[in-house]
Amino acid sequence: MEYAVRGGDILLYTPDFSLDETLDCGQAFRWEKQSGGKNTVYRGAFLNTELTATELGGGEFCLYDTDEQTFLSVWKDYFDLDTDYGEIKRRLSADKTLEKACLYAGGIRLLRQDPWEALCSFIISQNNNIPRIKGIIARLTGHFKGFPTYSRLAEETPDSLGFLRAGFRAKYLIDAAQKLQSGEVSLEKAAACDIDEARRELMTIKGVGPKVAECALLYGMHRLQAFPVDVWIRRVMEKWYPNGLPDCCKGIEGVAQQYLFHYIRTADNVIEDSRADKTEQCCLQTEV
Repeated sequence: MEYAVRGGDILLYTPDFSLDETLDCGQAFRWEKQSGGKNTVYRGAFLNTELTATELGGGEFCLYDTDEQTFLSVWKDYFDLDTDYGEIKRRLSADKTLEKACLYAGGIRLLRQDPWEALCSFIISQNNNIPRIKGIIARLTGHFKGFPTYSRLAEETPDSLGFLRAGFRAKYLIDAAQKLQSGEVSLEKAAACDIDEARRELMTIKGVGPKVAECALLYGMHRLQAFPVDVWIRRVMEKWYPNGLPDCCKGIEGVAQQYLFHYIRTADNVIEDSRADKTEQCCLQTEV
């Protein structure tokens, strides 16, 4: 990763990064793609720090209206720019299906989101679609003029959050905020303790089941062994990994999940090729 300051902007060069593949693959909900122009442009935020970013091509990006200190203290970490994703992809590519997934969307990076923001986002995501999730979060941040702290949200009631139009999820947000406020649940502890203990800690919050807990651990705490399973990943496991993920994924299962999730949702023609390859391999093994 290399960068330069140009006026009030940051010019960034980094390989293995795509705004589309990273910001529109279901791991974060506060980014919107802007229409018009020849370059890819997104606007979004991390907590209360906003950013407009454009992809110029050839691994070059421009982060607008942000100073060097904010880049180094917020965005460098958020976009995980110190991690060598080329090496991660080389490791995962020991498996044939993962090799295809990495080639298909090699610009995916795992965002390092705020633990509280990520927990709220994935509580909201339950039985929901991306446009509605984004709408609820936009109303939440608009009303509180930024992402509210759990201390602030702990003061609310389901009725006072009616403007969110979040349905049953409002009471789950409040329960999460109140448990954090009281110290009954600690995100700092969940980020540092044994991952099974962290899962149990998070699942004491009403409405937080295994999938939401895994998402909070992976996207909000960068616990790379967390492995969220939804209908798409269940399909991945049934089709390609009925006996579990290959050894090349050990310790970075969550990164593998992100490549596979995007791959199976969007690359229908590649999926058919992979399915045929797997069938051929099985036949050959049987014959031997």
